[in-house]
Amino acid sequence: MTKPQKHIKVIISGGGTGGHIFPALSIANEIKRRYPDAKILFVGAKGRMEMEKVPANGYPIKGLWISGFNRKNKLKNLLFPLKLLLSLAKAFIIIKRFKPDFVIGTGGFASGPVLLAAQFSGIPTFIQEQNSYPGITNKKLSKKARKIYTAYDNLERFFDVRKILKTGNPVRRDLYDLKIDKNKALHKFGLTSGKKTILSLGGSMGASTLNEGILNILNHIKDHDYQIIWQTGKNDFDKYKHLNGAQVKVVPFITDMPSAYAVADVIISRAGAGTISELTLIGKPMILVPSPFVAEDHQTKNAEALAEKEAAILLPEKRINNELWQILNDILENEAKAKKLSENIKKLAMPDATKRIVDDVFEEMRK
Repeated sequence: MTKPQKHIKVIISGGGTGGHIFPALSIANEIKRRYPDAKILFVGAKGRMEMEKVPANGYPIKGLWISGFNRKNKLKNLLFPLKLLLSLAKAFIIIKRFKPDFVIGTGGFASGPVLLAAQFSGIPTFIQEQNSYPGITNKKLSKKARKIYTAYDNLERFFDVRKILKTGNPVRRDLYDLKIDKNKALHKFGLTSGKKTILSLGGSMGASTLNEGILNILNHIKDHDYQIIWQTGKNDFDKYKHLNGAQVKVVPFITDMPSAYAVADVIISRAGAGTISELTLIGKPMILVPSPFVAEDHQTKNAEALAEKEAAILLPEKRINNELWQILNDILENEAKAKKLSENIKKLAMPDATKRIVDDVFEEMRK
C-alpha cells in the first residue's frame, strides 16, 4: 500500500481483561510498524487494567465511566443506564475532537459506546470478535460495521456472512517464536529442572473457584513431586501467598508469559478467547475451566470448540473439586495423551492474525 499523504488517525477500544487488551495492543503495534507517524488513541473503561497497560505500552488512552452488566449482584446494575448514557456522550466528544479515520473495537465495556458513537458519526468501524459466541453488543454493532474479524467457525449465525473474515485472534508478538531455554526459565521462577511443571492461570483479576480447586490438590502435587506456578490474580494473592515454597510458586500476575509457557508441561486455565489463542501457538496440553459468569457463557462455548477437536480437556467449574486431580495426573503420567492434546491444539493456531486484520482494514479503507 502506498503511504498516505496525511497521518492516519485510529481509535482502538477494548479492555476490561487482558483478553481484550492484548489483541488491541497487537493491532496498534502492527499499524505503528507500518506507519510510524500514525496517531493511535485508545478508549477504555476507568478503573480497569487497560488504563495501566495501554500507557505502559506507549499509547494514550481516554477512560469512560462504564462497566459491564453484573450477573452476580443485580443491585450493582442500578447505575448502569446512567453510566451508559454518560459514556456514550463522552465517546461522541472523543470522536468529534480526535476525528479518526476509522475505529476498531476488540470487545470490553468501553467498546460498545465508542463503536456506536463512531457509527452515528459516519466513521468506518471494524469489530474483532474473539469468542465463538458473540455478545449482544457486537451482534447489534455488526449491522453497521465494515468487517468482523473472527477466530471461530460458524459465526454466520450471528453476523452477515459477507462481512466475516476468519483471521484468528491477535496475540502478543513475543509468543510467535518461543525459543526460550527451559532450564533458564525454571531457574527464573525458582523451580527445579527435571520435575513435571504445572501452570495455573486464573486470569489477571483472579478466579476464586479455580484457585480453590488448586488449593485442594496442592498436597497431591507435592506428594507426586510435581511443581506449580500458580497465578492467583491480584484479588486472591494475599489469601494464598503464604503457600509459596520449593514446589509451589504463588504469584498475583505473570509478566513474563513466554517463560511461564516454556516451563509448563500442562496448563490449567480459564477459557477466554485471547488466552486460548495464545495457547494454540504454545501447543501445550491444557485443561480449560470456563468462567460461568461471563456474557452468553461464551467461555464454555470457546472450550467446547476445542474439546470437540480433542485439543483440550473441558472441566466445568462445578466439577473442579472432584475431577481436577484425576484429569491433571492422567495428562502428566500419560505421554501419549499429552502428545495428542499438544498436536491437536497446534493445528488450530493462526499466527498471522494481526497481519491479516490490518491488511484487510486498510484494504477496506482503500475502497
